[in-house]
Amino acid sequence: MTNTPKQVDPLNPRDWSRQPPAYWPDYKTTRARSPQRKLVRLAGSMSETTGPIFNHDDLGANDWDLLTNFAAPGECPIGPRILVHGRVLDEDARPVSGALVECWQANAGGRYRHKNDTYLAPIDPNFGGCGRTLTGIDGTYRFRTVQPGAYPWPNGPNTWRPAHIHFSIFGHSFAHRLITQCYFEGDPFIPHCAIVQSIPSQDAVDGLIARLDLEETIPHDTVAYRFDIVLRGRTATPFENQLEWT
Repeated sequence: MTNTPKQVDPLNPRDWSRQPPAYWPDYKTTRARSPQRKLVRLAGSMSETTGPIFNHDDLGANDWDLLTNFAAPGECPIGPRILVHGRVLDEDARPVSGALVECWQANAGGRYRHKNDTYLAPIDPNFGGCGRTLTGIDGTYRFRTVQPGAYPWPNGPNTWRPAHIHFSIFGHSFAHRLITQCYFEGDPFIPHCAIVQSIPSQDAVDGLIARLDLEETIPHDTVAYRFDIVLRGRTATPFENQLEWT
C-alpha cells in the first residue's frame, strides 16, 4: 500500500520538422502576420479553459450534410458529390470522442460564400459551404458535400490553391482549438501551392491529403475520401494556427 502518485507517461513531443514555420517568404501572407519576437506563453483563464461542453443538442439534424443544410427544398448544390470521413485521434492513436469538428470550403466552382470573395466563379444558391458534427465514441466524423474547386489567389502572378476543405477541431473549451485543411489525392496543384511548400516534411504533406476510399463510396451517387486527424505527437497533422493541443 502506497500513496505514491501514479507516474503518467509524458506526451509524445511534437516533431517540429513536420510543422510549417510561422514565416515562409514564398507564402506572402506570413510576411506580415508571423511573430517577429519570441513567443510568450500565457496561462489561460478559467473562462478560456473550461466549457462549453458540446453535445448533440447543439447541432441541427443536417449540420453534417452540406448537400442539404443550405439547399432549397427539393434542390441540391452543383458539383460532384463526395463524402469526407475519418477519425480524430490522439498521439497514441486513441479515438477522441465528443470533439466538435467544423468544416468550410469553396463551392464546386472555387468560390466561397463570403462577401470578400470576388472570384468570378458564380455563387451556388444551394450551397452554404460550412458544416459541423461531433466525433463518435470511436472518434469518427463524416461530412457529405461537393468536391470544392481550385481557385486563384494573390500570392503571385499565376497561383492557384488546390481543392481543399478547412477543418476546425475543438476540445472541451473554445481555447482548445486547432485548424487545418485537407487536400485530395491526385490533385496536380498540390506541389505548386506555396502553403503546401512551407511544410518541410513530405510525410506531413501526405498526412494532409484525403485518400480515395472505394469501400465507403456509394455507387452511382457519392465518392468517398478518408482523412484522419492526429492532434499531437510525432505524427500530428500539420495545423494552421495554434502550436499545441492544450
